This record gives sequence, C-alpha cells and structure tokens, in this order.
Amino acid sequence: MSPFLTGILDFMDRGGPVVWAILVLTIVLVWLIAERFWFFYGEFEDLLSIHKQTWEKQTDQHSWFAEQIRRQLISELDCQMQVNLKIIPMLIALLPMFGLLGTVTGMIQVFDVMASMGSGNARAMANGVSAATIPTMAGMVIALVALPFAARLDRTYKGLQRRVSKPVSYTHLRAHETGRNLVCRLLLE
Repeated sequence: MSPFLTGILDFMDRGGPVVWAILVLTIVLVWLIAERFWFFYGEFEDLLSIHKQTWEKQTDQHSWFAEQIRRQLISELDCQMQVNLKIIPMLIALLPMFGLLGTVTGMIQVFDVMASMGSGNARAMANGVSAATIPTMAGMVIALVALPFAARLDRTYKGLQRRVSKPVSYTHLRAHETGRNLVCRLLLE
C-alpha cells in the first residue's frame, strides 16, 4: 500500500467510527456541490433556451392567461435551480455536529480507560483523546472548506433567478366578466 493511503487509513482508525460517517457525508456533499455547479454552468442555459422558445411560440403574450403560462415556465426553472440547494447547507451544518459526536465518543473512551486503569496511564488515554479531537477537527475543516462553495452556489442561484424572472416590459391587461360586459383593467406590475 502507498504511504499516502496508509496515512489516511491510520487517520481514520485513530478518529474512530464517527470519522467514517464524516467521510460519507463529505462524499455526498462534494457530489451535490459538483452536481449543482454542473447544472448552473452547463445545463442551465440549454434549459433556459427551451423555456424561452416555449414562451416565444405563444401567440398571445399579453393576456392574463399568457402571464400565468409565463409564471409557470419561470416556476419550472426555479424548481430545477433549487434541486439539492437546501441539502448542501444542511450537510455543512451537520459535519461539525458529527465532529462533536466524535468528541463525546472519544471522551467516553478516555473515561473508560480512566475507570479501568486509573488516571496514571497516559498512553492508554491517548487513544481516546485522539479519537475525541480528530472527528471534531475533520468536521470543522470540511465544513469551513465547503462554505465558500455553498455561498457561491447561493449567489449563482439568486442571480439566475433575478435574470429569469425579470418583469415583462409591457403593461398587463387583465379582463373579467361582469354580467354581459367584459371589463378590462390595466394593472402595472
């Protein structure tokens, strides 16, 4: 085995089972972040052009019904943009919590050693102390590294959302019937 892989496995073993859970959360987090970047910077423009073509095929773009179709198209785009965006900050918040769980389990190991061997055996307590500090450090470091990526994704989402939902530059004409008369009102939105 390579020295790098041996070092990683040693780190994971010293950190205890919680570090393995942190590793799984990290893999999921990296996957979700990469998928959202792929969508925003790769697939989004194609999806936007499809929705624009759908809107441009509408012969009536000024009625209330046309406005509802436009809102539906914007809503569909918004739903596509929001996929997994709420999960990313949740995972970032969970990583330090898992680190704290590792601290608690490591301290339990230390107290078990102290109860069985006494407080004079520092070597026996060292495993529990490392198992207490490694998960905390791993969870915090990964969360700190992921925060800028999550902020960038959030800014990208908000910018694209503003771009997509720009108000149409015409005055909307809404109509409703009262008895036999058709009443039209101009509403500025």
